[in-house]
Amino acid sequence: MKRGSAWLILLIVALALLGCGQQRTAAVKLDFGTSSIYTTADMTAAVEVILEEFNTWDGCELYRISYSSDEACNASNIAWMNELGEAKAVGETFTQCIMFKSHFHSPQTASGGWNPDEDYTDWQWWLARSDKGQWQLLTWGY
Repeated sequence: MKRGSAWLILLIVALALLGCGQQRTAAVKLDFGTSSIYTTADMTAAVEVILEEFNTWDGCELYRISYSSDEACNASNIAWMNELGEAKAVGETFTQCIMFKSHFHSPQTASGGWNPDEDYTDWQWWLARSDKGQWQLLTWGY
């Protein structure tokens, strides 16, 4: 039953990605790895927040998102997430954090902070939440 639920959630995420009409996220490979902390539903919810941000990056094409590891959810990183949340006036205390890495390609004629026509690998996405609350994307980059 648990395995079937995981496949169902992955199917829903895949259909959601295809339904976005965004060619740049339609072929994203998701790797949730293994976790003793987070369920597939927890990770799917975090990835949806990442995709919402990524879809604002004009011309970038996302290839892969991978869960980092349970080791990233430690007291030091939760404290860091709370510092970031305080600086952004989020107004809640985070008890969990999660980190994903991604691989994407910048547009051929990049603007802003992107190098033109370049692959970005191991791009980190840090999210946090309070006691089973909603994931909030707090920082991303190298």
